[in-house]
Amino acid sequence: MQDNKRRIVIVGGVAAGMKAASRLRRLDPELEITVLERGRRVSYGACALPYYIEGLFEELDEVMQTPAGVLRDAEFFRKVKGFEVRPGTEALAVDRAAKRVRIRDLASGTESVLPYDALVLATGNRPILPPLPGIDLAGVHPLKSPEDAEQLMELAQQARHAVIVGGGLIGLEMAEALRKRGIAVTLLEMKDQVLASALDFGMAALVHRELRKNGVDLRLSEALQRIEGEAGKVTRVITAAGSYPADLVVMAIGVRPEVSLAREAGLEIGPTGAIAVNERLQTSDPAIFAAGDCAESTDLLSGKKVYVPLGSTANKHGRVVADNLCGREERFPGILGSLSVKVFDLNVARSGLSEEDARLLGRDPVTVLASAPDRAHIYPGAKPVIIKLVAERASRRLLGAQVLGSGAVDKRIDTLVAALTLGASVDQLATMDLAYAPPFASAMDPLIQAANVLRNKLDGIAASLDPLEVQQLRQQNRDALLLDVRSPAEHAEIRIPGATLIPLGALRARLAELPRDRQIIPFCKLSLRGYEAQLILQAAGFEKVRFMEGGILAWPFELETGPIREPATPEGAIEQVA
Repeated sequence: MQDNKRRIVIVGGVAAGMKAASRLRRLDPELEITVLERGRRVSYGACALPYYIEGLFEELDEVMQTPAGVLRDAEFFRKVKGFEVRPGTEALAVDRAAKRVRIRDLASGTESVLPYDALVLATGNRPILPPLPGIDLAGVHPLKSPEDAEQLMELAQQARHAVIVGGGLIGLEMAEALRKRGIAVTLLEMKDQVLASALDFGMAALVHRELRKNGVDLRLSEALQRIEGEAGKVTRVITAAGSYPADLVVMAIGVRPEVSLAREAGLEIGPTGAIAVNERLQTSDPAIFAAGDCAESTDLLSGKKVYVPLGSTANKHGRVVADNLCGREERFPGILGSLSVKVFDLNVARSGLSEEDARLLGRDPVTVLASAPDRAHIYPGAKPVIIKLVAERASRRLLGAQVLGSGAVDKRIDTLVAALTLGASVDQLATMDLAYAPPFASAMDPLIQAANVLRNKLDGIAASLDPLEVQQLRQQNRDALLLDVRSPAEHAEIRIPGATLIPLGALRARLAELPRDRQIIPFCKLSLRGYEAQLILQAAGFEKVRFMEGGILAWPFELETGPIREPATPEGAIEQVA
């Protein structure tokens, strides 16, 4: 009797491929589903690999386990999910006319042909390894797979000096992981900031400070030139600026979509270099779908095709593919480039357009930087967050956001993702009915505060400069006066060099001390008092006044601590009560 089951072949057994296969089985118990995976392991969480190297969990197989602790291997998927997974099997070529895939068993070398009615390409990405001298030395590795993690863990147990090449997500996570193991870490980034595709420079500068505070030798604007070694093993890396010792080198300069199978099959490759797909994630061949890190997406705000490989997107792709294969006409609308990363004690997140992106797209961006505690300041454990909002001047529509701090940034960025997805304005964000209780937020959540500051700026009520603008102004105009309106006690603890201290409570009585012909820039810890100072000065007739956004918390440049050499204020000055 002839078997008329519909045959679905999936190439790639990690995030998108396994999500598609599992969803397919739930929707249709009669499908014949085969997943091919070149590696030995399937359905693993690669994003957890730096935390394995850090030592936060002991067994590498935990990245392949369900929340209940069950190992997701080929046997699990056969028995529990009801489909076939073939680890160690490489897809060599796709014959689109005959609808079949030529495959090879990597253990035996045996080749065979697998027919399909529909094909899903979930081939993922591959690390960028530039053809530089020494790139093949022992001890030089990317971090892509569990096998990479095994090798890096073995090296880390003996290493004294590590060099990380690249200041993206993996580079930052590995910097922390290796420092936590007591290894001296040098991080090379060829651009002038880390997370260059995610953060504007001012926010990235705060990440630079965190890295250096935790002992990372951060080398910006330094490109790797070559890697040197002895007896076939790495010993140092060389840049134009110097030489750095290395027992191990982590190559983390980025990834490229793995599209060789698709290209050789004649499928269309998009402008990003990833496989071109429509909203249903179909390729240029209607019988072939592409999902995950090999496929491009559409940016929801710009409408342009983008390549942002993330496990969250890959899982969504897999579900959309499965639904369409089962006739459910599902669409994948696009992405906002949302991401988050932990850098030592700093939590970092972003979504939507950066200020630079918005400007390049001609959106006339207006931005604001606002700092606040992540919960009621009276509740134990309150920590700061710094929020940068980007909006379009004319429409007041939100375009993007960046949030960082030692406090809770995740719920703020997720709220902003919802606002960006729905096309909300700054005014709508400011009136959102966010949940409040002292253990979780302040009565005016930091998001609400940031939105209100931006509304004031758009309405011409608040005149402000961000810290980068302040620094540029100070460098270009030595007459600019940076006015610290915090209390003497706060000033004694930490301060911006060269700033003049007049506490807010003493400001009205000491207006005569301030020059009316100079630019005055008041600030405090968060710059709420800085804004109050701006209003006091303007009411007194001062015309050149702008407060500094974000306060001293958002100042990414030099700070001074320790005893003050000379008194900054006359004895008996009035202190501001926060």
